[in-house]
Amino acid sequence: MIRVSEILPAGTWDGPPTDQITLDREDRHRRRAAMTGEGGLAFLLDQPAAIHLRHGDGLKLEDGSIIEVIAAPEELAEIEADNMGHLVKIAWHLGNRHLPTQLMGTTLRIRRDHVIEDLVIRLGGKLTILQAPFDPEGGAYGHGQTHGHDHGNGEQSHQHSHHDGHSHDH
Repeated sequence: MIRVSEILPAGTWDGPPTDQITLDREDRHRRRAAMTGEGGLAFLLDQPAAIHLRHGDGLKLEDGSIIEVIAAPEELAEIEADNMGHLVKIAWHLGNRHLPTQLMGTTLRIRRDHVIEDLVIRLGGKLTILQAPFDPEGGAYGHGQTHGHDHGNGEQSHQHSHHDGHSHDH
């Protein structure tokens, strides 16, 4: 199977792609995967570490051909607030919950979650439901990844607390 030899960031490659592949956020965060483009071209992504593919990136194959990465539309909630102070407060609450969030300048985007949507409304935010590619902000744990609450292989446990007084046992 032909392999990906290089990841070309969006905007750094020219010409028409040989094929395209449409992937949601999880499928764009990979280390190794056999893939098939929409035109039927099968290829292998095999990287030393997991990478995050972005919309428009090119997967250069060993033969020089390029597969264009297309970010699949996902069901999202776009968050607005009356002012930047309210938006920052909402962003803080989303981050405190380790929720992948896309920063859009004057709005935020999250995956649909009725509990979080209710929280946002209680915090004074306004929601617009839409279908769009989801590309959350990176952070200390990698692009678009949050540490969640899985800190290892499950055999060890530990506890940590957040500034808002809630804690988690692991």
